Parts: sequence; structure tokens; C-alpha cells
Amino acid sequence: MKTIWTLALILCVSLFSQAQEEKPALKFETETIDYGKIPLGSDGKRVFIFTNVGMAPLIITRVQASCGCTVPKKPDAPIMPGENGQIEVSYDTKRPGGFSKAITIYSNAKTPRKIVKIKGYVEKVVAPEKKQNMLSDDS
Repeated sequence: MKTIWTLALILCVSLFSQAQEEKPALKFETETIDYGKIPLGSDGKRVFIFTNVGMAPLIITRVQASCGCTVPKKPDAPIMPGENGQIEVSYDTKRPGGFSKAITIYSNAKTPRKIVKIKGYVEKVVAPEKKQNMLSDDS
């Protein structure tokens, strides 16, 4: 009887570990994007690039930022095994000073909740405006 329980336990453990290996998994190029010092009002859009290193399609169900000054955008379609995906993040650069924000990614991966971060410093210096072409006929 002891042998039967031991065999049943080994079977359950092997099935569980095999199921875990078949799940998708996220591998990011970088888990923190450092904006560095950027001018007030400059482009706050950055992109996290990742790969599905698992054996099943990766479905990102939700992406949530730690505050309203950061807007993340998740991929709409599933990311197949071995393929790359991206999560766009837009930070409101009209707020001078340092920032450090967390973005939480919810998915069907082995680790269903993953946190990535952005950080940087928005200087009080205003970003230069694009120059208008003197030859254009806007009058």
C-alpha cells in the first residue's frame, strides 16, 4: 500500500511540473527603463520589449500603473512561444522632478503578476519646439 501512495505522489508531482513547463513565461530585455534627465514636456513614451520563453501562447490580461501619471498599453493579441511583444508606457512629462513608477503586468504566465519600473527626472527646462518651415504657405 505504501508503494502505491509513493507512486501516486511521484505521478502527481511529475504531472504538475510538466504542466508548469508548458505555461508561457515573460523574459524582458530590461525590467527598468531609466529616462535619465529629460526636459519638461518632452516625449514620455517608452517601450518594454519581452519574449515569451514558455511553451504556450502568452495572454496579457491587464497592465496597471502605480499612478495616473503613467499610462501603459498592453498587446491585444496573444504572444506565441518564442515571439517578442511590447508594452508601451507613457509618462506625463509636464510634472517636474524625479519619478519612479511601477507597472504591474497580469497574464497567464508561470508568474501571473510581473512588475517592471520606469524612473527618471523631469527638468524644469522646457523641451525645444519644432521649427516651422519658412517656405510653407500657411498664411
